[in-house]
Amino acid sequence: MAGFLFYFKFPVVGGCRFCASVLLRGGATKVLAPETVLKQRKHAEKTATEKAAAAAASKKERKQKRQVIFKRAEQYVKEYRQLERSEIRLRRQAKQTGNFFVPAQAKLAFVIRTKGINKIAPKPRKVLQLLRLLQINNGVFIRLTYATTQMLQIITPYAAWGTPNLKSVKELIYKRGYAKVNKQRLPISDNRIIEENLGKYGIICIEDLVHEIFTVGPNFKAANNFLWAFKLSNPTGGWSGRKVRHFIEGGDSGNREDKINALIRRMN
Repeated sequence: MAGFLFYFKFPVVGGCRFCASVLLRGGATKVLAPETVLKQRKHAEKTATEKAAAAAASKKERKQKRQVIFKRAEQYVKEYRQLERSEIRLRRQAKQTGNFFVPAQAKLAFVIRTKGINKIAPKPRKVLQLLRLLQINNGVFIRLTYATTQMLQIITPYAAWGTPNLKSVKELIYKRGYAKVNKQRLPISDNRIIEENLGKYGIICIEDLVHEIFTVGPNFKAANNFLWAFKLSNPTGGWSGRKVRHFIEGGDSGNREDKINALIRRMN
């Protein structure tokens, strides 16, 4: 050919036997890349393009979800404030008219196991097992019904329970909350864990989970089973006297109603 001259090089160490070189007119040498390298380069460019597109789509989706989560959180705050103000208003009206305000019957209870595994009768042992209270200082949320109330009566000497408020529910889930995923105990460090397991129930973030537990919503069972039993510490300052005695007798077991919130603060 008139313009340039072809010749092949076969290097001993490094390089490729099938690399061709082109000798240009000016004496410069241009090495032609092998076909495999060109294919790898093309595949790498395609992969990088797809990865960038997926990252952009994921970023856009996360932004939209954050907006939805923020709006839901605002809605929940308004709902909680409305409930609180409504109760205050009813209390004031009852006081002005000389009546007594009777709050609505509690629907949610938090149960804490106060006794170990020694010297427990078979029936209370089975009830503790059904309630997932397998270790001392374990805690679980329970929907209060006639059946669960009877179960709590059976385990009275071995557990303490009461009606938690919104602050207690939030602190427990945020600080001690662990998810049960494929029989594994995983920390709730990301909303994706909640969405992957409870998304079909409309629960996509931790605020949805708190709302479902606190209000005992229609999907309470799925949300409660998603949470691993809480592993609490011994209460600050220790237990008061004998734990087996009932709370009203100076002990720690049994129903303590709203006084359970103080115990949760000391154990959380």
